[in-house]
Amino acid sequence: MTVELAFDEQELLPAIAQDADSGDVLMLAYVTEEAVDRSLETGEAHYFSRSRDELWHKGGSSGHVQRIEEIRVDCDGDAILYVVKQEGGACHTGYDSCFYRTIDGETVGEKVFDPDAVYQ
Repeated sequence: MTVELAFDEQELLPAIAQDADSGDVLMLAYVTEEAVDRSLETGEAHYFSRSRDELWHKGGSSGHVQRIEEIRVDCDGDAILYVVKQEGGACHTGYDSCFYRTIDGETVGEKVFDPDAVYQ
């Protein structure tokens, strides 16, 4: 890495995944330095699960991987953007994006897979 990243006290950094073709925001997750390094090494998105307290490869269990086209860093170095080619859905609920509903509860996203069939 040539750009210095400003990780927080927990050594985490917010990471936004954006679809390379449509520009849609797919998800927000967190990364550690190891997750960023692994993403750079493999060309596929890796994140840090705060609930499981472990590194995770996006799509490792579902097969819905994110192939990284580019990694961008914001002006302060305290957030990154993964520009990705998403295979399958980005959201564990089966939707193409984690941002599939409005604040009023209206569903605006598309369900692209059955999570019960994928996560058995």
